[in-house]
Formats: sequence, C-alpha cells, structure tokens
Amino acid sequence: MVTPGPPRARTVAVTGAAGMLGSRLAERLTADGHRVRGIDLRPGPGVEVVGDIRDRAALDRALHGADALVHAAAALPSYPDEQIRSIIVDGTRAVLAAARAAGTPRVVHISSTAVYGLPRRVPTPETHPREPVDTYSRAKAAAEEIAERHRAEGLCVPILRPKTFVGPGRMGLFAMLFEWAEEGRNFPVLGRGDVRTQMFAIDDLVDAVVTVLHAPDDVANDTYNLAAAEFGTLREDFQAVLDAAGHGKRVVGLPARPALAVLDTLQRARLSPVYGRLLHKLTADSYVSIDKARDRLGFAPRLSNQDAILRTYHWWRSARHETPAGRAAGPNAGRTSRDPWSQGLLSAVKIFF
Repeated sequence: MVTPGPPRARTVAVTGAAGMLGSRLAERLTADGHRVRGIDLRPGPGVEVVGDIRDRAALDRALHGADALVHAAAALPSYPDEQIRSIIVDGTRAVLAAARAAGTPRVVHISSTAVYGLPRRVPTPETHPREPVDTYSRAKAAAEEIAERHRAEGLCVPILRPKTFVGPGRMGLFAMLFEWAEEGRNFPVLGRGDVRTQMFAIDDLVDAVVTVLHAPDDVANDTYNLAAAEFGTLREDFQAVLDAAGHGKRVVGLPARPALAVLDTLQRARLSPVYGRLLHKLTADSYVSIDKARDRLGFAPRLSNQDAILRTYHWWRSARHETPAGRAAGPNAGRTSRDPWSQGLLSAVKIFF
C-alpha cells in the first residue's frame, strides 16, 4: 500500500501528448494543478513542444525544469517494422538519456503486456520472462531493457505494463465491432468465443500513472501489470455491444482453424488489419495478474472490460460523424489509436453477417 510520498510534482513532461493516453493524462494532471509540458509530432492541447522524441533539442526543451516525465509515445503494431523499432527502441533510448542529462528524477515508462509474447501462464505475473514474438513486442521488450539499465544506474523508472486500453477516443479495430453493430449485423468470433481476454479502461490507466507519479521511490521504482479486475469472454464483451446497438444481433462463432488460416493469409498480403499476435490472442486466454499493483501501489481498477468497451461504443455513436470510417482509407490510416483501421477485405464479408 502506498504511504504518503514526497511533494507532488509541479511540472510533468509527457511524450506522446497528442495521443489517446498522453492527452487524457495531460488533462488530468492539469486539472490536478500541475503544469504539463507535452511533446508530440502533432500539435494539440497540452502539446508545448512540437517535435520528435528522437530529437535531443526538442527533448531538452520539454524536460527543462521537469519534476517527472511520463514516456507514453510509441508506435502501433500496424506501423512498418523499421518505424516500430526506431520509434519505440531508439525513441526510448533518446528519452531516457535526455531525462538523465536534465536531472529529471522520475521517468514513468509506459510499456505493454505484449512483452510476454504468447505467455504460457495465465494469469501472467510480472516475473514471467519476456518472450516477444513479433516486431512490436520485441521493440517493447528492448525498450524495457533500456529502462531497466537506467534504473540500475540510479534513476527512478517505474515500468507500467497495461493490457490493451479502451475508452472514449479509442478506435483501431474496435471501430469494426462498433460499425458492424450499428449496421445491425452479427459479429464473428473465432471458435466459440469463450476465451477470456482482459482489457483496461483508459481512465483507470490514467489513475494508475498518477498513482505511480506520486508514490515513494521504493514503491514506484518497480514493474507493474495493469488491467481490468473484472473481465469475461470475448463473446460476452462483444455481445454487450450488439445488445447496446439494439438490433437483436448475435455473436457468431466461426471454425477456428480455417478462419485463422484465411486471416493469416490476408494479413500477410496486407489485406487485413488483424496482425499475427492478435490472431493468437483471440484463440487463447489472455490475462495478467494485477496483485502486485494492488498490494504495493494500493491501486484498484474501477471499470470492467464491459464498462470500458460500452463507454467507448457510446462515445463512438455520438462522435462517428466527426471521425467517419472513410478516413481510414487514407495513407495515414491506423497511425494512432484514435484512427479507425482500414478493414481491408474484411469489409466485403459483412454482407454474410
């Protein structure tokens, strides 16, 4: 349990401040009375420094006088491999080097449960080895190794491993579920859809970051899984969205092996946004232990999987005219978690559901 820590940070630098997590965190910290100095390639509220996290001069401006840094900038799995490695690995290396040079006393590194790859043990604890299986998970694992080296050299570097976070503003593959539900279509799952897949509400993730920012060094300077405490099966979560749409549609199971083969072929041909690691996650239980965050940080998630997904769906229903699905067809489709991913050939099979 967290005990009262040092005085709260007055200036917090946030990388990826225009992104979903960075922007929500900046709003929260500002509301709490902190000054936020955001850095991002894209301008936006809370972005004080428009620049690349691999640009030392931009980082120096963002970190000048900062009491803490939250490193939330990253690439998505949909990016080209070389960009994933450069942004995640080289970016983390640059950010931590700049933080050390600036004398920033605490750097919260936002990692991912992707570092476990396809874990053999569920619930997966923080002690499970990193076993990355694709470019994205290998990059996240390498970034953690960089963070751990700086921690070993005396910098306070909390490492947070959230599950896929969901909330208002989230699009990506969720836009496909929402669009099909709104159109009054059934929605397919692989097999029976009875695998248990844990997610995490964005508001809970922001709470966790704030908790770590203000925890004592000996508590903060550790690695924590973060995810919903309450979660069910994919069938249950997807059905909740279909029920909310009000068309009486159902989740429909597909024969897992043939469907996997088709999706894998489409993905390799870049005709589907469903990447390899996600395919495997859809066919096996995927959840982590959050006991450590509860016991050491005193952190307890407030929202369940369904709470987070339904909040996102209700936001999408009101905001879809501002973020039309057609936007996904452009060259920057899927560049951020706020963008709907192009469904590729999957959009053509909607007529069968």
